[in-house]
Amino acid sequence: MMQNHENTQPNGNLKISREVISTIAKYAALEVEGVASLASFTANLKGWLLRRKSAKPITIDLTDDVARIDLHINVKAGVKIPELAEKVQAAVKEAVQNMTGIAVSHVNIEISDIIFEKMGSELAPAD
Repeated sequence: MMQNHENTQPNGNLKISREVISTIAKYAALEVEGVASLASFTANLKGWLLRRKSAKPITIDLTDDVARIDLHINVKAGVKIPELAEKVQAAVKEAVQNMTGIAVSHVNIEISDIIFEKMGSELAPAD
């Protein structure tokens, strides 16, 4: 069931879907220097059922007009992960709250992979 944030306005109602919140969170996270991409998930139904996690890189939980956001990201090699995670958390929280007016209680980050830049011929095996 799709859960929406609903707000009664003087001239009618406003509904914001979790997908909209997810899109805002995605672009806010990708704007942070050091984030390579969102994690991609392969179709592993057994692992998904056992861990009871979403097969999406971003999940939004709306409870009593407060959002909890879970992000699975890939980071660039060489970044300081704790500092990067704090920057992503702040950026996502600020973007979602500013654009939607929905309070964000938590932004949980899971680092799924480290992405190394290709160095061209330097990666060729030495003889």
